[in-house]
Amino acid sequence: MSRKDRLSSLEELVFDLVKNSPSQVFEIETIQHILRLESKKDQIRLNKCINRLVSKRLVSRNGKTITMFKEEQRAGNKDRGLIEGKIQITPRGTGFVIVENMDDDIRISNRDLGLALADDVVKVKVTGTNKRSGQPQGKVIEIVERGKQFYVGTLKKVSEKSFLIETDHKSVHVNFFVLPDFLNGAKDNDKVTFKLASWVHQRALPEAQVLSVLGEAGSNDAKVLSILAENDLQADFPKEVIEYANAIPDQIPEEEFKRRRDLRQEIVFTIDPVDAKDFDDALSIEVLDNGNFYLGVHIADVTHYLRQATVLDDEGHKRATSIYLVDRVIPMLPERLSNGLCSLRPHEDKLTYSCFMEIDKEGQLVNYSIEETAIHSKQRFTYEEAQEILEGKDHPLKKEVHAAGKLAKILMDKRFREGAIDFDSPEPRFRLDEQGKPIDVVLKQRIFAHRLIEECMLMANRTVASHVKTLRDRSGKRRTKNLFPFFYRIHDKPDQDKLSAVAEQVKPIGIQFELGDSVSPKKINKLLQQVKGTSVEVIVNELMLRSMAKAVYGPDNLGHFGLGFANYAHFTSPIRRYPDVIVHRLLKAYATDSPSYKYEQLKEEGEHCSERERVAVDAERDSIKLKQVEFLSDHIGETYDGIISGVTERGIFVTLKDIYCEGMIRVADLKGDYFNYDKRSHSLVGRRSGQVFTLGSEIQVTVESTNLQKRQIDFILA
Repeated sequence: MSRKDRLSSLEELVFDLVKNSPSQVFEIETIQHILRLESKKDQIRLNKCINRLVSKRLVSRNGKTITMFKEEQRAGNKDRGLIEGKIQITPRGTGFVIVENMDDDIRISNRDLGLALADDVVKVKVTGTNKRSGQPQGKVIEIVERGKQFYVGTLKKVSEKSFLIETDHKSVHVNFFVLPDFLNGAKDNDKVTFKLASWVHQRALPEAQVLSVLGEAGSNDAKVLSILAENDLQADFPKEVIEYANAIPDQIPEEEFKRRRDLRQEIVFTIDPVDAKDFDDALSIEVLDNGNFYLGVHIADVTHYLRQATVLDDEGHKRATSIYLVDRVIPMLPERLSNGLCSLRPHEDKLTYSCFMEIDKEGQLVNYSIEETAIHSKQRFTYEEAQEILEGKDHPLKKEVHAAGKLAKILMDKRFREGAIDFDSPEPRFRLDEQGKPIDVVLKQRIFAHRLIEECMLMANRTVASHVKTLRDRSGKRRTKNLFPFFYRIHDKPDQDKLSAVAEQVKPIGIQFELGDSVSPKKINKLLQQVKGTSVEVIVNELMLRSMAKAVYGPDNLGHFGLGFANYAHFTSPIRRYPDVIVHRLLKAYATDSPSYKYEQLKEEGEHCSERERVAVDAERDSIKLKQVEFLSDHIGETYDGIISGVTERGIFVTLKDIYCEGMIRVADLKGDYFNYDKRSHSLVGRRSGQVFTLGSEIQVTVESTNLQKRQIDFILA
């Protein structure tokens, strides 16, 4: 038995305080305050405790301070048997340490978390294995690195000199206290972001310092900005970034036009959402004498303004993507660039980077070029306006719009023939009042004008990726990963086990998903066609999307399974995606034989950009869920038609038909019978009545309750 195992509870507290202090030096008076040892009797008890720790050679005493005994400090610094990983913590305070090259996460009970917070890098000691699950269990020994720069919560005034922060559970699992000097202007019931100031012991509350006030708790701004903060995102740009952006000249020098292919007299137009301001892409198109299409995809030349090794580029790189929340856009670049200098607004001279493609009547690429250009957009169409022209409305540019529509149809048909997967999941759209409160929710209508732009952009993205392959082939050198390294958009094959799980889930509702020995886009499309137009179309599409591998960025060209492309990169949206900025820089460098990113750099960039994209998607989904919960909060007690979108032991997930909001009926709320979960059929079955709830079944539900903070919706059977 070690000396540590023989410590009394007070000795253990004091020893842990000193050991976990950053400097491992503590004033005895501070320990008295932390442990609330105020009486004379308690102080005598503490003094005896410290003397015992000194005699056991665990701490050293120097007047009014104590510090770790040097031998113990050296022993404590050894990593004997410790495993390092990132910790995730549930709202209930259970930790799971994710370790590379380990199949199972290490489970950490609440009492063994120590001073760990969500996303920290920690060192843990494995203490045992769960007898039933076989999952390793452990204890946090050391905090290697804090995972978050700030957290989110609501400030609560306890007394004149005492404030607490009730934390949002997605942000962090414990509450904090704040001293009056560190309120930073925050008031009672304000939603705030804050950082950890100090935390000396697990049994004491951590101390916080308020960084910013998001708004009064419950206000629209506070709720939306909290979503950003929970995902480690911030809306406002640093002052120095704004100043840099504002100093960029408005005027484009004449020399810049001279060195580019000047298209300002050509017919160029944009097609975007009605509320868009950041116009990334424009089109030009003509039908050649040989019947081929000559398509120009003109992309905002962001890299002309976004120079490397500047505060502007550092911030753009850090954000890596724009974020499209329900009621606002959080841009990757300041508005002066995203909505101004770079945006391809109509009737303004703009600098662009263009991909010109000659495409035959079968959709085959005949020839191409990639050039720095200048344009002067003649027309800004909304999707709806372009659709009206496609359907016969007259317009001076109807010839160009119809040509683009005809080409898009050829490209789309060819893509699906060659194995692209035809996912078409509905997206909810909200109509908001002036306070940002949702007053209506409808499904976004997908029209052919959307497909038109999508097909043109896909063709350009595919062409620039194939261009780099051509450069390698022409070099005549042995092909290696370091020869013309490039930045691809990669979508790997889906996991066979996950697809098998989908097949099992859809079998009880009469749908056969034959996988065989291998998966192919053709088999997936066959399943999607089976459910097209049925009540389960949305559910099956969602199940399939969840089973697919996540698309990521990187220099290893693994192809794009979902699109059916062997070569694919993101080239068309550099205003809102940093990977497109990297692609532009690479293409320009190869055009001028200039140095550019190395393979290893692109590996790191791929991990960074992929991670930031995942965070942005989470924030966007959270904002949709927030508005769905807000909307149904005003409809408590109302009844809706729905589809069962998932069944678990805990209950039934139901998606409402008309407004695409998902909520849950808990098993405890299924009255009148006891329901068992049948794993084979993924259903709940009434023991007495035989009533069955299974995936895809139509059902009527009543809105029972909502929880805005947790963004949860609870239903009961109508």
